[in-house]
Amino acid sequence: MPNGPSPLIVIVAYDQLCIFEFGCAFEVFGLSRPEMGPGWYRCLTAAAEPEPIRAAGGGLRLEAAGGLELLDGADTIIIPGWRGPDAVAPPLLLDALRRAHAAGTRIVSICGAAFVLAQAGLLAGKRATTHWRHASILASRYPDIVVEGDALYVDEGDILTSAGSAAGLDLCLHIVRKDFGAKAANCVARRLVIAAHRDGGQSQFIERSVPPPSGARLSELLETVQKRIGEKWTLERMAEIAHVSVRTLHRHICEATGLPPSEWIKRQRIAYARDLLEETTLSVDEIAHNAGFGTTTNFRQHFRTATGLSPARYRCRFYAHDLATTSPMQKS
Repeated sequence: MPNGPSPLIVIVAYDQLCIFEFGCAFEVFGLSRPEMGPGWYRCLTAAAEPEPIRAAGGGLRLEAAGGLELLDGADTIIIPGWRGPDAVAPPLLLDALRRAHAAGTRIVSICGAAFVLAQAGLLAGKRATTHWRHASILASRYPDIVVEGDALYVDEGDILTSAGSAAGLDLCLHIVRKDFGAKAANCVARRLVIAAHRDGGQSQFIERSVPPPSGARLSELLETVQKRIGEKWTLERMAEIAHVSVRTLHRHICEATGLPPSEWIKRQRIAYARDLLEETTLSVDEIAHNAGFGTTTNFRQHFRTATGLSPARYRCRFYAHDLATTSPMQKS
């Protein structure tokens, strides 16, 4: 880790606080992580309005480290959820967010907090996301926002938004990856016992039926495919292993994952390729073969579509070299 000042994360607290979303941010940025060295994040909580700050549902109160003045010194501000899409944010909070954004501070919303950023005018002309239940509301109220209702999170550089609740963890890990590199993000993910990369979008969670009775057998099949992703996996081969018809297997995979089988397999290949790019020095040709893409050209096309980057540029950005050579992103 560098010897310079640690990046300061300020988490905004408000009355009727969404405690799970707050916990996601604090778990990633607020806990002491001595294995990361002295350059790891500093974290403070700022009250958006006069105390008491009570958690949603009552019974729990939070004492913040200070008020909105803390936002002026932050490198990153996180708003963990909000009271609801119809709840008006305090004018002083909106002013503080506008001032911080103008000063170059990175601002992050989790779940419904996108509505706070929208009220502050910080999402105009940008891509953003929020919980799938409220995405259409955000889009209709703020037509100048490009709402990506199926995204787990959206990174617009200085403004980042996440989908509902647990997607906040995905976004927080993404921030760690940007600031400290893939190795640090993977380390935090292991501590949290979650995946460093989560595949798919919000559509896989939208009012979907319970997986079919053959779920245990299907789970074993999908696990086998993941472990041997470099092999050629046709629907016919998978159906034979699962002892079901092709049509039945197609339906079961769609119900269980929210994706057609071919799309699910492609995403597993992309996820494996990302790990190899981050953690090995294998050539792009070798990774294309090991991930089951067949040709390097095919791999490059699918990888760019999925990540927006070529394999080479992705490795340049996220390769897990020694943490001591990785500098965090800080506000200049």
